[in-house]
Amino acid sequence: MDKFTKLTGVAAPLNMINIDTDMIIPKQYLKTIARSGLGRALFSELRYNEDGSDNPDFVLNKPAYKDTEILVAGENFGCGSSREHAPWALLDYGIRCVISTSFADIFYNNCFKNGILPIALPQEDVDKLLDDAERGANVRVTVDLEKQEITGPDGGVIKFDVDPHRKHCLLNGLDDIGLTLQKKDMVDSYEERLAVGRPWV
Repeated sequence: MDKFTKLTGVAAPLNMINIDTDMIIPKQYLKTIARSGLGRALFSELRYNEDGSDNPDFVLNKPAYKDTEILVAGENFGCGSSREHAPWALLDYGIRCVISTSFADIFYNNCFKNGILPIALPQEDVDKLLDDAERGANVRVTVDLEKQEITGPDGGVIKFDVDPHRKHCLLNGLDDIGLTLQKKDMVDSYEERLAVGRPWV
């Protein structure tokens, strides 16, 4: 998993509430267990017209937001069914940070496990970031995980909270497998003792 330390980029405004996981990645794309290639399907029902062409009205299709890495959204982001494909699709598209007032628990947990930083803020702070984001490509936002700060284009700073363990994992690029591998010497030692003491296992 890639480390998340500091991210500076354009923030895309998606001012909609209750964006569920089926909206993030529709069910027809869930047949694969590969994490790559899902970015093209992200928000597909909003991004594409019925003929497959780009919907010019959708924020991620607008030139100013084509390469966004930060998404500012309405409350209750990631609700609905628990599908890990949702953070996979966001990450494959290039989004590393989602900011909202609230997240569905399973989606929130899955973000951390896949290298995405979900940030929950009071409505007034989200409204300020949405307003900044609406200004387009000339407006850049910095998310500093170490300092737990978001710096807006006007220099204003918004502080955010994050669980210390999850912060450690993101800063060091540690998913569940990475955390286990940190204890590899202990695991190897246990396996060696087991082989001697219980060779029939």
